Amino acid sequence: MKKTWMSFIIVTTLILAFAVCAGCTGNASPSPTAATGTPASSATTTITDGYGRNVVIPSNPDKIICSGAGCLRYVVYLGAQDKVVGVDSIEKKAQSPEGRAYSIANPQFSSLPLFGEMRGKDDPEKIIGIGPQVVFKSGSTTSMNATSAAEADTLQNKTGIPVIGFPYGSLRTPAEKADMYNSLRLIGKTLGKDARAEELIAYIDATTADLERRTKDIPADQQKTVYIGGVSSAGAHGIISTEPAYPPFLWVHAKNIAAQSGSQHADISKEVIVSGDPEYLFIDVGTTQMDNEGAIGELKTNAAYSSLKSVKNGNVYGVLPYNFYSTNYETVLADSYYIGKVLYPDRFADVDPKQKADEIYTKFVGKPVFSTLNGNYRNLGFAKITL
Repeated sequence: MKKTWMSFIIVTTLILAFAVCAGCTGNASPSPTAATGTPASSATTTITDGYGRNVVIPSNPDKIICSGAGCLRYVVYLGAQDKVVGVDSIEKKAQSPEGRAYSIANPQFSSLPLFGEMRGKDDPEKIIGIGPQVVFKSGSTTSMNATSAAEADTLQNKTGIPVIGFPYGSLRTPAEKADMYNSLRLIGKTLGKDARAEELIAYIDATTADLERRTKDIPADQQKTVYIGGVSSAGAHGIISTEPAYPPFLWVHAKNIAAQSGSQHADISKEVIVSGDPEYLFIDVGTTQMDNEGAIGELKTNAAYSSLKSVKNGNVYGVLPYNFYSTNYETVLADSYYIGKVLYPDRFADVDPKQKADEIYTKFVGKPVFSTLNGNYRNLGFAKITL
């Protein structure tokens, strides 16, 4: 009996020892959730990104980051800002003045963890530490900051996190507009925001069509001659800084005296402005960040500009800057209605440009931020500039 009892004790002890060891082994290998901060799930889908790369991602990701100029803006446009778990350095630093509607509408971004520097200068270790399920990576379609398939591959290989790359696009040309729309649809498909992407694209098309409809039948000899100076481009610039293919002028059928200088940002000569002698002069009020108020100061102090029709007749007006960490499309559209109202008031008699701006801002970023944004520029936008 004693021998049997001793055997029972030995067997029980061995069983307990095995159980304890098994428990220790389980704790030594953390679950996928503990290791990455994301739920363990086998559900995945394959997305073809803007560079033709096939990227396997978790289905319905709810933890994302956005790398590159303008990338986060697109996510806000689609109403997916609640999925953002980290930001780049521009979102952490107070901008003075702040010209990005998406940032004004989402002050919570500044309190999110930092994953890298602005313009796509990512820190792979920080990204791994934050643990997003998907990284979106964009860059300007036509600048040195453009994102490439190779850059997306490199970041994906370094982090082990799916990276979806896409060109930012623009509203300047049909090809760049297609890039923009495709990118909105790509992000929408990834985040389950397909319907919102189509809604926004339809709104842009309807808005630009409305601008065209109001002005398309104006005879060529009655279209106003115009110029936009002080256009922001990676910072503030003076009066010779312009956009030859400035979309608001195209949509409201105004004759841009700088139209022969290309399709993107350009610095033209003072002589082109003087010889072109526009009837109306618009100033991107982002120029006021420069010493002596930038383009506005130049108009006040440079004798060459005092002979312009627009200056003599008091036809100098401020518009809001839309180039601020890539293009703020909602501001492009808002500026267009103000410019149309100034040039052809009878064609825009039913439009209050400030109210229209808030309609547009609400549609894109969810809040009517015109007053705040314009206040950041001393309320010089949508106003006559006194020289």
